Amino acid sequence: MSIIDNKKAFHDYFIEERLEAGMVLEGWEVKSIRAGRGQIKEAYVIIRNGEVFLFGAHISALPTASTHITPDPVRTRKLLLNATEIKHLIGKVERAGYTLVPLNFHYKGGRIKCEIGLAKGKKQHDKRDTERERDGQREIAKVMKQNRR
Repeated sequence: MSIIDNKKAFHDYFIEERLEAGMVLEGWEVKSIRAGRGQIKEAYVIIRNGEVFLFGAHISALPTASTHITPDPVRTRKLLLNATEIKHLIGKVERAGYTLVPLNFHYKGGRIKCEIGLAKGKKQHDKRDTERERDGQREIAKVMKQNRR
């Protein structure tokens, strides 16, 4: 079940591969994400010193959950992946010119996971083609719905 989606990532990038990563979160962040107070539209993922980090994800603090601390809504969060997965990502990002983008936050076994995508950037004409295809699919679905009646 998805909590937060990054629709902008699918508009701006071709998603080639998807990976699921755990996240190192504080208690107030978990409560805020469960309440739907997160945003990953401007977020990105970086590999530094063999570790994977999520930058730019904005998680707003709940006033009731974070009274005794001063929360930083856009702090850098560590993502947890296997060593083999990290090596694979390092190879793709450094050599093949890929980018890592967060696609969504979701629940798995009571924990919050981040799905990251190995992506290549779209050019402007690719974005227009995608939009045209989506409009065509929408029109086909509309005609099919009218024909059922």
